[in-house]
Amino acid sequence: MSHSNEAASSNNTSQKKFRGVRRRKWGKYVSEIRVPGTQERLWLGTYATAEAAAVAHDVAFYCLRETSSYGDFNFPDKLPPGIQKSMSPRSVQRTATDAGLAIDAQIISQPKDDDHTVELCDQSGGGEGLSWQCCDGYSSGGSSWEGAELNISVDDYI
Repeated sequence: MSHSNEAASSNNTSQKKFRGVRRRKWGKYVSEIRVPGTQERLWLGTYATAEAAAVAHDVAFYCLRETSSYGDFNFPDKLPPGIQKSMSPRSVQRTATDAGLAIDAQIISQPKDDDHTVELCDQSGGGEGLSWQCCDGYSSGGSSWEGAELNISVDDYI
């Protein structure tokens, strides 16, 4: 094995892999999930961080599966309270995307030396039009966040 191959393989193994998440060659993370009983894939969006894409997948997985053990989730402690299991795939898509964008915005807004832990403390509503309130005061009223470092297009998940 050459030196460059060893360096590449050590970089790949140092990054944690999350269920339902893959990294694009330009560095963004994407998430999608299959709708049970169909061949349809539900696009959950493009995110700046792998953690945000993983949370979006977790929310969709929870909403779409009849029974889910917490071992099936990337971040079982990050599931927002009050999400419903009896939603349409489009509502699941919106709910999962909102959760992922909330995590992305919180991680990106943190100073670089923080440990990137994210907590969703309060979530009001159920289904479409969720409002997320993060423990440090950041909130989201939908699928758009304002910030200089956040570069996520609505077209990425429509």
